Amino acid sequence: MARPPPRPASAPPRAASDELVVNAYSTGWLKRGFPWVYPTEVLRGGPPTPGELVRLRGEGGTSLGRAVADRGWIAARRFRRDDGPLDAAFFAERVGLAAARRTEREPDTDAWRLVNAESDDLPGVRVDVWGADLVVTLDSPSLRGVGQLVADAARAQLGAPGTTWLAERRDPRDTERTAAATRTLHGDPAPRDVVVTELGLRYEVRPALGKDAGLFTDMRTNRAWMAPHWKGSRVLNLFAHTGAFSVSARAHGAAEVVSVDLSEGYLARARRNFDLNGLDAGELIAEDCFRTLDRFRRQGRRFDRIVVDPPGFSHSEAGTWQGEKDWARLAAACLRVLDPGGWLIAASNLGSQSPKAFGGALQEGAERAGMELRLCHEGTPGVDHPAALHFPEARYSKFWVMEATPCLAASPG
Repeated sequence: MARPPPRPASAPPRAASDELVVNAYSTGWLKRGFPWVYPTEVLRGGPPTPGELVRLRGEGGTSLGRAVADRGWIAARRFRRDDGPLDAAFFAERVGLAAARRTEREPDTDAWRLVNAESDDLPGVRVDVWGADLVVTLDSPSLRGVGQLVADAARAQLGAPGTTWLAERRDPRDTERTAAATRTLHGDPAPRDVVVTELGLRYEVRPALGKDAGLFTDMRTNRAWMAPHWKGSRVLNLFAHTGAFSVSARAHGAAEVVSVDLSEGYLARARRNFDLNGLDAGELIAEDCFRTLDRFRRQGRRFDRIVVDPPGFSHSEAGTWQGEKDWARLAAACLRVLDPGGWLIAASNLGSQSPKAFGGALQEGAERAGMELRLCHEGTPGVDHPAALHFPEARYSKFWVMEATPCLAASPG
């Protein structure tokens, strides 16, 4: 889901200013809570320096709040809906409100998200907790000043004694800039591995890697839901990453676990996660998932549960994977090695792919494989990954558990 794109507009020349006047379309979305202003929506003011604080105004002078200016595909991110200051006290209050939303977290878990960007009214800023360490991740270099204030507030809120890291992630739409290297804001600057606990299981993460620390906490509630459904099953985990679903499946009684990922480095980390929990790692296969699926099909090898959680894009010698285009092909390949009555567990984090488009691709794949899919469960991230309804882009996650059965033959006549 996403907000409809801004309408093209021709704007008069703009003089430098700490105030941006936006058009009626942007005004309407800002009044509904949407926190971004696109460049084509700015009528007057600027261009400000990225990171500069600006006031937002409607064409008639209506106050629309305070924002941090940027350049590129976003012109400004709004933090306040009034003209108050963006100071340490403000960010301490916002981080405190985010913490209050997370009082119902799962037990035996010390890996979670404290701040979820726009959905916690801190656009472009995420704070992840890895045991005693914190990682503040920014969507743009323009937010570095904000990141420091949020980090200070998060440390004060949690009393986190470990290292606090500042990371950046470059949005694919931000074509002009590259993400800066992760740096230390507080504590020991030496990169190191940290063992965290999720639902009683232990995983090794590397906070210094920022968004690729090694455990996707937005899947925690889905792993919890699946826990009683692994017992005795043959599990194939594709795009296995560092093996969190594989470890959970084995811990909850899976008879067989096969983990496939193109990266040998990820699979080495997966093996350590199995070892941390005293579990048999089963098969770890470093190979393109399509090649593995085709080989298993030719061998007649079958599974009861297939987990498939691919990235939005990847490339290998076997070809290119694009989530927008290739889900039907992937679903068909999975279903050809899934026993009738088994479950296809499909996840997509592409916000640009609507649930309707996702379902359509899965249905097309099922038809190619001569199978039918029935949705048994639709998962969502946990309370530490809220999705604000005034920010449609927040509802990116799709986690569908589907029973697969052969298509019924058409009735004669």
